[in-house]
Amino acid sequence: MTAAGEFLPYFLPAAFDPNLRPQTSAVIEPPPVLQAHGIYKSYQKDSLEVPVLRGVDLEVATGQITAMVGRSGSGKSTLMHLLATLDTPDSGEIRFNGRRIDNASRAERDAYRNRDIGVIFQFYHLLPELSAVENVLAPMMIGKSTWAYFKTRKQARLRAEAMLDRVGLLHRATHKPRELSGGEMQRTAIARSLMNAPSLLLADEPTGNLDAETGLEILKLLRGLNRDDGLTILMITHDDSIAATADSLQRMKNGITQGNRPRRIA
Repeated sequence: MTAAGEFLPYFLPAAFDPNLRPQTSAVIEPPPVLQAHGIYKSYQKDSLEVPVLRGVDLEVATGQITAMVGRSGSGKSTLMHLLATLDTPDSGEIRFNGRRIDNASRAERDAYRNRDIGVIFQFYHLLPELSAVENVLAPMMIGKSTWAYFKTRKQARLRAEAMLDRVGLLHRATHKPRELSGGEMQRTAIARSLMNAPSLLLADEPTGNLDAETGLEILKLLRGLNRDDGLTILMITHDDSIAATADSLQRMKNGITQGNRPRRIA
């Protein structure tokens, strides 16, 4: 007679038999949207070669805010210019969504800046002769031919107004930069950076030219864009308290990056 215990596996729930347990797949993190590997950059000053970046490695996780923090002169802004393809590294590679961009053609780099990324600067870089809404329209005007823009100008205007509304500045749409406060100019610059719906925002000292209260408003705005729109952000700052609000933190000192530390915000 067969022992009763031999029949138990057929009657017990699957959880009792490790071979019958449902297999759980590991959570797969999306690949980094932006990667830099072994980046070196020097500048020539008279007969002297000045090294700025000395082998920088960086990964920007998709859907997160990554902060790059370091003192003035550490190479942060130089790195930002390279990541935005405004300059080229002496050696190393920069990849966006796995595609190498540092050695791309000029037309490809222009398209990358116009369509794939948005860039905001400490000093705004708004065109003084244009109104706020016209400044926001600029990326779409540049990215299209004259005829193509003419055909879609009404939709483009609505999009620009929607971006100003997104940053709380629609009521200042017709004002020129000289009529705006520092915080309003930075909000206009953020709206401009969002005009072509980028997947990545590069923010170089976005609060560096603002008072503490206005700077906090800008940080809340950036966090909202990340949380609500899924916008990936790389933020460069010299302020540890600002960097502490990011999801991950990387330090730069003397042109060298020093570790990527996750700081998940609940």
